[in-house]
Amino acid sequence: MDHRSEITKLFSFIFVWLITCSSLLSQDNYGKYTFTPAPDVWYNSVDGVRLGIRVLGEHEGSFKDGPHRLDAGLWVGTNFPDNPVSYYLSFTEPVRSISDFGEEGSVQAVSSIRTGFSSHSLSLNKRWQDGFNELRYKEVSASFSQQKMYDVAYRPYPIQWSSGWKSLAGIEFMLHNESDEKTFELNLDFQQNLNPESPSFSVLNAEIWNKLSLNEHFGLALRVFGGFTSDNTAPEFLYTASYAQPINWLGNGISRAKGTLPTSWLDNGLAQVSGGGNLRGYTDTQYSDLSVAGFNSIVALNTEFEFPNPINSSLKNGMIGEFVFLKSYVFADAGTVFEDNPVLLDAGVGLQFSINIPDFLGKPRGFALRYEVPFWISEPDAGKSSFEFRNLIGFGAVISL
Repeated sequence: MDHRSEITKLFSFIFVWLITCSSLLSQDNYGKYTFTPAPDVWYNSVDGVRLGIRVLGEHEGSFKDGPHRLDAGLWVGTNFPDNPVSYYLSFTEPVRSISDFGEEGSVQAVSSIRTGFSSHSLSLNKRWQDGFNELRYKEVSASFSQQKMYDVAYRPYPIQWSSGWKSLAGIEFMLHNESDEKTFELNLDFQQNLNPESPSFSVLNAEIWNKLSLNEHFGLALRVFGGFTSDNTAPEFLYTASYAQPINWLGNGISRAKGTLPTSWLDNGLAQVSGGGNLRGYTDTQYSDLSVAGFNSIVALNTEFEFPNPINSSLKNGMIGEFVFLKSYVFADAGTVFEDNPVLLDAGVGLQFSINIPDFLGKPRGFALRYEVPFWISEPDAGKSSFEFRNLIGFGAVISL
């Protein structure tokens, strides 16, 4: 395959970097370098049961914010497909000249070949923090990556993917402010394909989250999303009304490959992978048809009004109340995918179970599982009613703060 020479070059670079950094371990004011292994088991219909091991590498006492941070995994598919062995490797090295307490600058290299997708990137990252408050910060990241989908067997909807190499230059900005009464986050992400052997295209995603605590029991959450792509954009970066861009399905083990999530659930709109416009009432409509290429642009507003429920009240009073939540809410979404289509509206009620254990920078870590009933939509398909029983299981939070 033509991806192997590129992989060898980048992987060799990362390996040399690791050896160079390991020679500097004695110069850091931390304990010895340790590796923490853990078994890993997953499933998709191509690999079958995928068995592997994950390894975290760090200095004792660094609490995952020290030098030479390693996150790696190696797996083998028990179905023994064409490419049974897969891997993931991430190595992060702080840059002392642009770092301060709570305001790290770092270089990160990431390389992976798994579930039919080859991806390799190098990024320069910088964080600015408001004093000792880890919940008020800004981050910027500049990156260059090479990506290719090389095995279509892993994709539940192959038409949503191109097969050539992409050489993507990107810049991402995040602003996060959090207090007891309000949480606000802004994300901007721009990518440009620079590979002269494939069509040039641009992708811009902008996202704003704002969550307000109205009192002890009620809350209001808002999300605004805008996604814009140029002509000739690869289909994995295009949009549907309800789902994340196909390229972002790879960031979640549930949606990374065909078969982990039953394809029939996606075909009939029962399952939703969060992201993009998140118009929850349109998973089973022409505006979120996963069997065709998506739309070039979308703008959407998601709203949730949270109200109390007895289960979550009990959780709050227990030991796990800071990490485990059951949220009950009514929601309404509005958006348009442009291209001569109308404004799409929906409304319904939902429950979200989530586990969140923040990392050392205060960022959320965990997962969210939703059950939602969008009982009304403004633009049903022909022969369907605006008021109709619809329900879905959502993976990932629409508004994750």
